[in-house]
Amino acid sequence: MAESINHHVVAIPYPGRGHINPMMNLCKLIALRRPSDFLITFIVTEEWLGYIECEPKPPNIQFATIPNVIPSEVNRAADFPGFVKATQTKMEHPVEQLLHRMGVPISVLLYDTYFTWVLGIGNRMNIPVASLFTMSATVFSMMYHYHLLVENGHVGENFSGNTEEIVDYIPGVPPIRVADLVTGFNGKSKETTSIALDAILMSAKAQFLIFVSVYELEAEVIDALKSTLSIPVYAIGPSIPYFSLNDVQNDENTPDYIKWLDRQPEGSVLYISQGSFLSEIRMIYSVGASM
Repeated sequence: MAESINHHVVAIPYPGRGHINPMMNLCKLIALRRPSDFLITFIVTEEWLGYIECEPKPPNIQFATIPNVIPSEVNRAADFPGFVKATQTKMEHPVEQLLHRMGVPISVLLYDTYFTWVLGIGNRMNIPVASLFTMSATVFSMMYHYHLLVENGHVGENFSGNTEEIVDYIPGVPPIRVADLVTGFNGKSKETTSIALDAILMSAKAQFLIFVSVYELEAEVIDALKSTLSIPVYAIGPSIPYFSLNDVQNDENTPDYIKWLDRQPEGSVLYISQGSFLSEIRMIYSVGASM
């Protein structure tokens, strides 16, 4: 296989279903588009391999594992900040060791935006890196411009507490209420907010930034980010599994929306998962409602 492969993509997802799903779906799209040219290696912990190894995938996607160096999925909710911190400190070394053992030269590291340590690996191994953000571009922009929210007293220690005030100064983002900002800014997730903010800022050091977002839904914010960042920015659409609706049999119990989709030449079924683009679409709707 090594002799026939032109491009070897190594995917490094954050260990959470809402991050692994869109990363895998993007890998499947790449693998299916040019199957004879691409080999994709998908790195997960041994525990996560047990969860996803039986899911269907193209033959040119292979799994590679690192030991279970982070807390188990079974009880990670008991100490979520501790889990997040473990992903930032415990995974880099075994992943780098694994990369050095790979027999096929690596073309690019496709990593979840929250894994900033992949940037260091890419620099040390002279491999380009692409950052995949699994939420909306609107959320990314709010986090990237967090300093503006602080300056205006809408987050942080000087937070005014008025959740009805309007935020109308984030480039490309329509006016939005403070109450509709990212939950972690003023909510229970503040312990991990600093990690997320650092990851967003560090993503500008990647060679590519990818959003699982529909450009037409977030055109203004994506264009604003393209003009702000010095790296290529791509909106690839929602990274979701899909199938031909020719396989769906219409009957009296079939919902109307499925019947409508079945009249299209090629349809798709939306797959909602935590952290995916679709789980963030409420943010876009709330932005539009406050205009």
